[in-house]
Amino acid sequence: MAELGDFRATTIDGQEQSLSDFSGQVILVVNTASECGFTPQLAGLQQLWETYRDRGLTVIGFPCNQFGEQEPGSEEEIGAFCQKNYGVTFPMMAKVDVNGADTHPLWAWLKSEKGGLLGDRIKWNFTKFLVGRDGHVISRYTPQAEPAGLAADIEKALAA
Repeated sequence: MAELGDFRATTIDGQEQSLSDFSGQVILVVNTASECGFTPQLAGLQQLWETYRDRGLTVIGFPCNQFGEQEPGSEEEIGAFCQKNYGVTFPMMAKVDVNGADTHPLWAWLKSEKGGLLGDRIKWNFTKFLVGRDGHVISRYTPQAEPAGLAADIEKALAA
């Protein structure tokens, strides 16, 4: 059975990274976009990371341009936007597809682990997956789920 550490991703600055580098941590994986109504959640995601990273939480953002073309920029533009406007310092990856023929393997796995209300498709930007220290998905959250509202689940996962 697969787990998060079995996957690789490209960082926003073009480096290949094994997600096994995050083994033993609680991970919040989010598909992000710079021009979305939910974009202000980047500040809340950063706050979660600052609050819990010393206890073992990592937030990982995966920019995606599949919803309303709300992430049109280059990786360099995305990184600069997130840092300048929301102070993002948590790990950001290169742009990926989360649905369709070119779905990133990590996202295919996340969706297979926890489907949504209407099947496994990602419906919009800022869908979130909480992955436990064991590398398996604990919960899936809708784009509307505010980062601060995930704190209790994160604390529970960190204590497990």
